[in-house]
Amino acid sequence: METKELIKNTGATFTPRGLADYLSGRILAHIDKQDVVVLDPACGDGELLLSMGEHLSDRNINFKLNGYDLNSEYLSLAKERTYCFGKNSTNFVQGDFLEFVDINQNQLAFNFQESNEKGLNEFADIVIANPPYVRTQILGTDQAQLLAQKFDLKGRVDLYYPFLIAMTESLKVGGIIGVITSNRYLSTKSGESVRKFLNENYEIIEIVDLGDTKLFDAAVLPAIFVGRKKGNVNQVSHSAKFIKIYEELNGYKGDLKPAVDIYDVLKQPDSGYFTVDTKRFKKTNGVLMCHISKGYSWELLSDSESLWVNKIDKNAFCLVGDLFKVRVGIKTTADKVFISDEWDKLETDKPEDVLLKDLISQENIGRWATTAKATLKILYPHISVNGKKLTVDIEQFPKAKKYFEKFEEKLKDRKYLIDAGRKWYEIWVPHNPDFWNLPKLVFPDISLLPRFYFDEGGKLVNGNCYWIVAERKEDIEKLLLIQGISNSKLMTKYHDLVFNNKLYSGRRRYFTQYVEKYPLPDFDSPASKSIINLVKELNAENNAEKISILENQLEIKVAEAYMVEPIFKLD
Repeated sequence: METKELIKNTGATFTPRGLADYLSGRILAHIDKQDVVVLDPACGDGELLLSMGEHLSDRNINFKLNGYDLNSEYLSLAKERTYCFGKNSTNFVQGDFLEFVDINQNQLAFNFQESNEKGLNEFADIVIANPPYVRTQILGTDQAQLLAQKFDLKGRVDLYYPFLIAMTESLKVGGIIGVITSNRYLSTKSGESVRKFLNENYEIIEIVDLGDTKLFDAAVLPAIFVGRKKGNVNQVSHSAKFIKIYEELNGYKGDLKPAVDIYDVLKQPDSGYFTVDTKRFKKTNGVLMCHISKGYSWELLSDSESLWVNKIDKNAFCLVGDLFKVRVGIKTTADKVFISDEWDKLETDKPEDVLLKDLISQENIGRWATTAKATLKILYPHISVNGKKLTVDIEQFPKAKKYFEKFEEKLKDRKYLIDAGRKWYEIWVPHNPDFWNLPKLVFPDISLLPRFYFDEGGKLVNGNCYWIVAERKEDIEKLLLIQGISNSKLMTKYHDLVFNNKLYSGRRRYFTQYVEKYPLPDFDSPASKSIINLVKELNAENNAEKISILENQLEIKVAEAYMVEPIFKLD
């Protein structure tokens, strides 16, 4: 059997039968042929092919199933499970599917020539797939470079992207693809190339964002894409539908419809709130909007949601990114060495106090103040001299030197740092200390609810947080405006609708690319001035009851700034 590490590196996941049946049904709703060739380029134990074969048999459609996989044991199991369809109806090949398709020569390796006498890539009527979920970088430098060169990939991409390209090459014009991937490409900046590819190559039929439903064991949140291959990139696509489903954790008190399982919810014609056993889910139906002019952005909103978002955008004056740069915090790549809240327990081994700096991290950051764990400190071996960031001379700090030497082997194992000509005790990604003492807004990368904290205490910012700094005195109140807007329930709703990127259990991501796109009202408007004054009160208040009252007042003023109704509860 494969080791866990190999399974991890190849991104192997196994599709549950319920999901396989659901996907087969969505694909076959758009098939009108009586003879079809089916491809699964990473078939694993054959669950998708087995489901598709049974659905095709029930409809009296003739078929041939083609499955590819690297793992011989998986393939043996797939053959055994699909034996019922007859030997002539199945074809399994052990190997890397990406090596069999040559997009430059438009030629297929010999394995496919039996199915396609012309030797061209296009041979499949149906592609059904759950390709590997793994970044190309994890595969190793050599393999990642080969894939990048072959499929013209740029930057950090997931392995499913070259699979999408190869599958598209193998699909006939007019053929249907149904593929399960990570949902990240739906809204992220890095997913723009994927969205562009899908827009150009497919008439998009539907998108199903499966959110945090945990339908199978994968490290990412999955989504389904169903599309019909175009004859040319200029072919106009008709409107596509989308479904979003996420577990509801925000105390919704309205009507709940019982459902047998997630698939029962997905098949419901209307949006709404559903219960499956003890869990509650919010399902949203709508029409997918593709905005080519906005970098191939996709909008997964219902009609009412779209109207609300558009009203917010229309009444905005500018974006956060128009005013400020959003920075990521420091990256040590050895947090257990550099970060602690127990430095005082080291006694004689404690580094010099001048090198120990207060640290804001996701563990100790709140909306209007730091939390009880505000004693978190980082050993920061970097200084600023005449505005230039430098690494300290460790010989001038004997206690710190002694401390670092206890972890010398671990720190020197950071080969990427040594290869870059850096000192072995450095932090991998430091920042210029001159910025730390400036007023700044700090927020965690991952959080259930927004936690935008205003710091004037010169604290450093950990790499699990982002920060915005006011380099000019006149920018301070703009930061306070952003803090009030960002901590509001209104902007949380906007974040969820526009960026559509929750993690498991309702946790949100606050990427640079999201926060920079937060719309802001006119800074000089009466509502904005009121928001700033309320934020000043909130930042100074310690009484929980008073904070709650002020936050309700804040919601009213934020809504007034955008000319919409205030939001006091998230649904």
